Amino acid sequence: MKRATLIAPIFSLFVNLAFARSVDPNLDTLLRINFIQEDSVGKIYQPNYKKLIIPAIGIGYGVLSLTNDRLKELNNSTRFEIGEHSPSPIKADNYTQFIPGALVYGLNALGVQGKHDFKDRSIILATSLLISTAIVTPTKHLIKERRPDGSNNLSFPSGHTATAFATAHFMFREYRGNNMLLSLLGYPFAIFTGTYRTFNDKHWVGDVVAGAGIGILSTEIAYWSFPAMSKLLGNNLGKNTFILPYYQSNKVGLNYVWTF
Repeated sequence: MKRATLIAPIFSLFVNLAFARSVDPNLDTLLRINFIQEDSVGKIYQPNYKKLIIPAIGIGYGVLSLTNDRLKELNNSTRFEIGEHSPSPIKADNYTQFIPGALVYGLNALGVQGKHDFKDRSIILATSLLISTAIVTPTKHLIKERRPDGSNNLSFPSGHTATAFATAHFMFREYRGNNMLLSLLGYPFAIFTGTYRTFNDKHWVGDVVAGAGIGILSTEIAYWSFPAMSKLLGNNLGKNTFILPYYQSNKVGLNYVWTF
């Protein structure tokens, strides 16, 4: 089955990571020390342009897929292969895009602390999703790429995938200095979301890859801009409230969340 072919490498990756940790207990410690040094005070919010390489590759691939004949053919052949196996459409990708962000709040509630308190991480996450929405929404209307299922001309880039990778990268940034393996937990949900956008015939491969790049980029910018955003919003948000922008089914809106 095509699903098993796609999911198996992801599962294998995390098994190998866990196995490597059990074989060499110092591996996770070494990675953690590395990231603690990188995220030390004064550095965590400083732009590091090396971190733009992966999102730039993703966005660049997606843009090229709009015009490059070989990448267009890959889009079409992938869709054909998926159609051959006729996977049943599911709506889980509408929800899995938010799971990594929810996991951060759930883990913090259980006492597994990340780098920021409730208020600060909420500002970072809201900024990331706002940036992602600000990139994705106008780009969809500018490019006007037709969806594989022909439902509309808002295929490029994938908003679901952008949100999923923005929240997954947010989880990575919050936990990588404390628990490297835990910090990676959000990415399988992001990959699942992007994969099922193609399985559900809503996006081409290029749309999904570009969306992943936009999501990671948005979170990086959110961390870099946090000191300024904290000053701007810090006095206007309570300790247990935050606002999350969203783009869903061609609609843009805000979610106001209050915990008590």
